Amino acid sequence: MRPSYPPLGKGHDRILQGSCPILQPDEKPKGAGERGGYTGGMKNALCERQAELTVLLGRLTAVDGTHPTAFAPLTLYRMSAPSKPVHGMQKPTFCIVAQGSKLAVLGEESQLHDSAHYLLMSVDLPLTARVVEASQEQPYLGFCLDIDPRQISLLLMEMEGPPPDAAAACGLSLSRTDAPLLDAVLRLLDTPGDVPMLAPLAQHEILYRLLRGQQGARLRQIAVNNSLTQRVARAIDWLKRHYAEPLRIETIAQEVCMSPSGLHHHFKAVTALSPLQYQKHLRLQEARRLMLSEALDAATAGYRVGYQSPSQFSREYSRLFGAPPLRDIARLRGAP
Repeated sequence: MRPSYPPLGKGHDRILQGSCPILQPDEKPKGAGERGGYTGGMKNALCERQAELTVLLGRLTAVDGTHPTAFAPLTLYRMSAPSKPVHGMQKPTFCIVAQGSKLAVLGEESQLHDSAHYLLMSVDLPLTARVVEASQEQPYLGFCLDIDPRQISLLLMEMEGPPPDAAAACGLSLSRTDAPLLDAVLRLLDTPGDVPMLAPLAQHEILYRLLRGQQGARLRQIAVNNSLTQRVARAIDWLKRHYAEPLRIETIAQEVCMSPSGLHHHFKAVTALSPLQYQKHLRLQEARRLMLSEALDAATAGYRVGYQSPSQFSREYSRLFGAPPLRDIARLRGAP
């Protein structure tokens, strides 16, 4: 039984009225209502749970920033204003937004993640994200849970379901949130003192709900041995270990038992990037880390990650991060 919460306060009552994102027109989930849409009772249940989640995350994140929890795979987020773009490598993750919205950009594709949808990343991806809707009165509140493919494999051994789709699918996807999934999220957050003991059970339920949901086939792909998505994940792992070396697509293809053309096609289908573009993201983000944390100069950092030409490194760095290395690192350090 879920606990009851006090009123949300001024402004937050709109979640339960006409502006609830879950009630807005959108794609209609299969099997939800006679015409494929949400019924009145389903809408009310969703908005009630969304309101509870907003209150709960507001309590657990008193100040803006990233909030690690006692359960290592779980991280909470709060922002009271729109943010600048943040670049990084994201692991397989399940994310929920309780309030506000965030724009996630992968290659040339972008997804607006709001409170009506959950976001799923099935492989490591070089993602650019920024909060686009947040205020002091209604801050952005988010929840991210890392996904371990081994846990998906164990769950698949215990449940029946259709085989994964043969085609490799994009590793970044959005789907409609539903009440059972929000219930599982609330159970993970309801009793912070019990997180170390009970969180694994709630995590197990969340993964089960995801496997039974719209993205179930996509999630199965990362756990099924030798699936196309898993082979792309192995190619990503190879690139992460050899990013500073010259890229030879034939070598990677041999490592993952694919033809060079097949690897290129399926790699781009999953990551929205070619292997060469992915390698550039890895190199540039590592160079940024080296300059920021080890105080290397741009030429040395570029050479360390595999660039032979300082001018090429500076051009590609500026294209990704929006400023040349020296100016970008000064901004990150808070220099005037």
